[in-house]
Amino acid sequence: MTIEAIYKVYSKFPHVCTDTRKISRECLFFALKGESFDGNKFAEKAIEAGAAYAVIDNAAYQKDDRYILVDDVLVTLQDLARYHRRQLAIPFIGITGTNGKTTTKELLNAVFSQKFKTYATQGNLNNHIGVPLTLLSITHDVEIAIVEMGANHQKEIGFLCSIAEPTHGMITNVGKAHLEGFGGFEGVKKGKGELYDFLKDSGGIAFINAANDHLMGMSLSRQLKDVIYYGGDDSGLVNGRIVENSPLLTVEWRTDAVVRIVKTNLTGAYNLENILAAVSMGLHFGLSAEEINKGIESYQPGNNRSQITRTALNTLVCDYYNANPSSMSVALDNFSGIEAKHKVLIVGDMFELGEESAQEHLAVLEKAFQTDASQRIFIGKQFYENRSGFDALFFETTEEAAEAFKKAPFRDATILIKGSRGMKLEQLVELL
Repeated sequence: MTIEAIYKVYSKFPHVCTDTRKISRECLFFALKGESFDGNKFAEKAIEAGAAYAVIDNAAYQKDDRYILVDDVLVTLQDLARYHRRQLAIPFIGITGTNGKTTTKELLNAVFSQKFKTYATQGNLNNHIGVPLTLLSITHDVEIAIVEMGANHQKEIGFLCSIAEPTHGMITNVGKAHLEGFGGFEGVKKGKGELYDFLKDSGGIAFINAANDHLMGMSLSRQLKDVIYYGGDDSGLVNGRIVENSPLLTVEWRTDAVVRIVKTNLTGAYNLENILAAVSMGLHFGLSAEEINKGIESYQPGNNRSQITRTALNTLVCDYYNANPSSMSVALDNFSGIEAKHKVLIVGDMFELGEESAQEHLAVLEKAFQTDASQRIFIGKQFYENRSGFDALFFETTEEAAEAFKKAPFRDATILIKGSRGMKLEQLVELL
């Protein structure tokens, strides 16, 4: 069956599902395969649960005409998403970067929603499966779409751009993350820069933080022409500074015509660039200063990124959705600047660093001891193996740390919790 024919089916049944545990009536089920499962085996279950059609790529599971047989289910999902994207004549904002892309996406969504019907990537659906699912969730009444794109290898961002076809784009920053997959920091720059390459070839507009030397260099080397700068000196569309960070951010942003103060629900000085990114795009798309501020002020982080949580015992700076050397460094810098009587660092291992892992964990240990804190705790095998010479608490596992916290609970402390998602540091929150 051709993509055009499948699109006619999708148009009648526009809800796409890939998980039989989440089947909705009259959805279109795509039988994806993984390392440990074959979605074809669940196609009949999906139909029985109410799916209108099941897209499969193994003829052995084709029971009747409700089973659409294709050569490759994943490729079909991606091609269908690309076809749907081309039916939508609206701005598509593509966002990638080492850190800050999800927060920037959420800020943009909050800002744009003050004026437009907006759709943004849900959760972390930002890979070769998530981006197609995002696109296929966009209805024809949406006025602006925001698509987050993640990657841990080169050529992934370029491929995702070929599906989402962004008209505008932004790289939040480039840093030391997924070094093993990208092949080092220069590989990260090349991989993330594929968004700039697409925008240049397609005539799209790039928004660039002029204060970021790496992004400026990546832009200039590509001779990008359609560029809107923000941050940096006063030559950009918008500039700004932090007024207060104790621990929530208050920011002043300014253009030639206006100066505004916005109080946010975010912590972390590093979020200044994310806020300015949202302001610059808001201004570009015609929102007023009042609408922009209302959107930023309305955003409540709830994804364990730059999130303040006050428990009965302590104040937690929850930033454990993920971690890499770049995000760890700015998190420690920010925590050092927070004023509090009793400050505790709880830092977990960073993943996917390849041969540079030991060196990067040692660098974090050294920086942590330059950070203003009264107590430092490190969790994970990498930190544990590098513990020699450091006067701190070290635990090989999160479970070991949890047992220790039960015996000696913290009280009246401000606590930074930072580590990679695989460390499952969320298990500690209920003890703090």
